[in-house]
Amino acid sequence: MILPLLLLVASQQTATLPFTFRYEANRDLQSVSVAGTFNDWNKDATKLAAQGRLWSVTVPLAPGRIEYKFVLNGSEWIVDPKGKSQDDGNGNINSVMIIPPAGFDIPAHKGDGLITASALYADTTPSYLNYDRNKLGLSVRVRTDDVAEVDAVVNGKTLPMTDVGGDELYAKYHVDIPWDRNSDLSYGFSLTDGSAVRYFGPQGLTDTQAGNQYRLSAQSFHPFLVPDWPQQTVTYQIFPDRFANGDHDNDPPNVQPWNAKPTYSNRYGGDIAGIRQHLGYLKDLGIKAIYFNPIFSGPSNHRYETTDYFKIDPEFGTNAEFINLTHELKGDGIKVVLDGVFNHSATNFFAFDDILKKGSASAFTNWYFIKKYPVKVEDPPTTYEAWFNFPSLPKLNIVNPETTKYFLTIPEYWDTHADIAGWRLDAANEVASVYWPKFRNVVKEDGGQRWIIGEIWGDGTPWLHGDMFDSVMGYQFRAATLGFFADQKTTSTDYLKQLEKVYNSYPPQVSRNLMNLLGSHDTERFLTLCHGDKNLLMSAATVQLTWPGAPSIYYGDEIGMEGGRDPDNRKGMQWELAGDGNSILGHYKALIHARNSSRALQLGDPVVLATDDAKETLAFARVMDSDCAVTAVNRSKSAQEISIPLGRLPAVDQKGMYKDVLTGKTYQAQGGTLAVEVSAEGSCLLEPVRSGRRAA
Repeated sequence: MILPLLLLVASQQTATLPFTFRYEANRDLQSVSVAGTFNDWNKDATKLAAQGRLWSVTVPLAPGRIEYKFVLNGSEWIVDPKGKSQDDGNGNINSVMIIPPAGFDIPAHKGDGLITASALYADTTPSYLNYDRNKLGLSVRVRTDDVAEVDAVVNGKTLPMTDVGGDELYAKYHVDIPWDRNSDLSYGFSLTDGSAVRYFGPQGLTDTQAGNQYRLSAQSFHPFLVPDWPQQTVTYQIFPDRFANGDHDNDPPNVQPWNAKPTYSNRYGGDIAGIRQHLGYLKDLGIKAIYFNPIFSGPSNHRYETTDYFKIDPEFGTNAEFINLTHELKGDGIKVVLDGVFNHSATNFFAFDDILKKGSASAFTNWYFIKKYPVKVEDPPTTYEAWFNFPSLPKLNIVNPETTKYFLTIPEYWDTHADIAGWRLDAANEVASVYWPKFRNVVKEDGGQRWIIGEIWGDGTPWLHGDMFDSVMGYQFRAATLGFFADQKTTSTDYLKQLEKVYNSYPPQVSRNLMNLLGSHDTERFLTLCHGDKNLLMSAATVQLTWPGAPSIYYGDEIGMEGGRDPDNRKGMQWELAGDGNSILGHYKALIHARNSSRALQLGDPVVLATDDAKETLAFARVMDSDCAVTAVNRSKSAQEISIPLGRLPAVDQKGMYKDVLTGKTYQAQGGTLAVEVSAEGSCLLEPVRSGRRAA
């Protein structure tokens, strides 16, 4: 009998192991908790108990790499004084530990005939069983350096699998097979090490294949579908108060000069009218979507404290103005993505305001996490739970049925009244995950083409199984790119390995719509991190605009704006830099327009072509059927010739001519190799010149 997919028994997941976190304080503390990758960085989820000044808690942890910090008195985040720490690539120093699974006490060696059974894992989520572009992707996890050969056995046919990367503990092997979704399949995995050949499937690790195979029903299989358009789109992020002030009649009383130094509270008067006045700039730039930071009414300049989710903040304009803007943008081929803040509200949001006035008699006490009455807004908050202990951001109890019902009407309202193409979800990892499938059901009523992006700074896999998000913000991409271009602590080889690792950690349709970015309202400006070196910024932009994903540009990065940590990264848009003589802007325009006209750059799979760590150079391609584009980068401070082998590209391109979109130079392949001269800290975007087809 062929079982439906959802009834398949997943392979044995590695069991959790008890681990004790300990913190020895040097002063009296009210509370200590631990937050990390194991609990979605929720500072309130895992609290330590005190015995004098020694705090501890024992929790079950899945083996693997764990990043964490201790949180003192609810707000002071510190690394473990007795642990190992490292930079996560986004400027955050976290404590790191590796918890080895059972069976890892014996060293792993390929060819010794020993296979570590506890490391083996496969399941029916899209990370291990995925359908994309008429192919079924199968993956299996094994211990790193443990197995000499891994094969998939599909309907009795043995297919070699490829190591697509991993970490200190695990390696992942993958294979794609054609599948028309009309026929049922049986599959399992064959593991060869030395003279040992064993089989892995729903029964675990066995000596024979008989009875140890998954059965996949074509009828009950439901693929993970994401919108078609994000992978073909360059998105532009606008912080509304700082983009342009087009209507002084709606300015706040304390509006600042446009070039004033930003603070946490000052306002510049940016508005909808200002955005409309600069639509020509955005269209000329070539962007096809705008991601707006919050636009709903709220007391702060960033509006992540929301007072009214159904009202455009009056300092930006009216509901009618915004709705008309979305219609106008749609007519210009530009989609709108809103920022959804559903983890917390403002203290003057009607439900919390009612609690402040009525206390325990309020009808909304279950909408929040109230600790005691009367509720008072004070710093630090002691009577209610707040996001990162900011008193102005009381945390919503989104799973309360009435709260859930209310908040689901928000996307329903805006998706109905305006042209909304997607939602970026703030603090998405801190919102109870049971809410997101309900949110997805509402948003996807358009036939599945609205885009859902979660703000996840690390691995987004738990939210990317097809029932919650389509994508996450590409902070993993940013961390790798910072390490290579700004910090220059990463070699060319390791940089591309990091990008490949992120790409291969998700289903390909997810990787093609990851919101890859160099910066955002939450980060230092990329140019500032490059110490003002515009060549490094432009080369990083070349990778961002040509690597798989849905690139997002933070307003002003394309003209070379600088800024340190928040709020310095939120200056007013420096329109005086947006002229034709700005080489950074010209570089961005050339990249975006090339991407908009290239099927390979929008849809293609990544292919690493060359790295030279001594020269600090690299080259990769995007390949889609017979279309391709080649990116070459030179990080060094002197011009370099990069020799690019073309054997992995379509046959017609292995001996043809290529044109650099960025410089106009042409290069002729010789003997299946392309020799390209790249300037110091420069980059090339090469497209094949074909008869009857424009190269750029």
